[in-house]
Amino acid sequence: MAGNSIEAGRSVTSKITSILLTFTEGSEHSLTEIARLAGLPISTAHRLTCELASWRLLERTEDGYYRAGLPLRMIGAGDVGTASLQERAPCVLEDLSAATRRRSRLGVLEDLEVAYIEKQPGPRPVSAFKQAATLPAHPTALGRVLLAFSPAGTVEMTIMRGLRPYTPYTVTAPERFRRALAITRLTRVAVTRWELEANTCGVAVPVFGPGGEVIAAIELAVHDLGRGLQPMLAALSIAARSLCRELAGEAHANSSLGLPSALFALPNGPSVQSPMSRGRKNDQVLT
Repeated sequence: MAGNSIEAGRSVTSKITSILLTFTEGSEHSLTEIARLAGLPISTAHRLTCELASWRLLERTEDGYYRAGLPLRMIGAGDVGTASLQERAPCVLEDLSAATRRRSRLGVLEDLEVAYIEKQPGPRPVSAFKQAATLPAHPTALGRVLLAFSPAGTVEMTIMRGLRPYTPYTVTAPERFRRALAITRLTRVAVTRWELEANTCGVAVPVFGPGGEVIAAIELAVHDLGRGLQPMLAALSIAARSLCRELAGEAHANSSLGLPSALFALPNGPSVQSPMSRGRKNDQVLT
């Protein structure tokens, strides 16, 4: 008997391996098929398959089947094609949270609110996009970035709905809010100070798509803007550029991102290299 396995001769590693090997042909399987092919009880297959899916080694299709996730498809593949935001964003958030030890989020604008995924520091995986997982746009750095690059009508609709005060520091005056968006468009950085959470500031940058449009924003939680802003900006800029490159190809991403060059030569900032881009010297922030 191996480890804590209740089946003689089968370790947890062997069970996981047997599940992953059922996808060597790139096929899709139901949970019952996975259990049968891997030679596992349905309860064991369910538990391990769900855990593999939480780490995106497996993906669940809309009809309830499982298939190999992007990390598995990338192993041994010379070209896996253009990745989607849903596939690559969790990897970037994991790297960003590990490098900064801060909560990282990626959001998209949906019905004047921000649908988001997040990675908390620690071992738990990145959350998934869920209907209930939304944030108000106006008091968050994520929302500021997304609104700053949205059509004017979207901004006006947000203002007409009311700029609700979540804390005493929330910007609620329409003209002041418009000025904040104009600064974000100019600098391509949004900073919020205690506007949604009393003890937390947010810093966010845009993610540009293949056509140069902003398709998402990445945010870090910062407790001390005086000491934490510059290194967080450095890490965010690398993460955004890495995601752009994954989505649109390296050459196009470098030209489309357009983040201020000052972000890549920050005084007193640490040397930061994204784990997504190990070995790429041009991703290192110069100190």
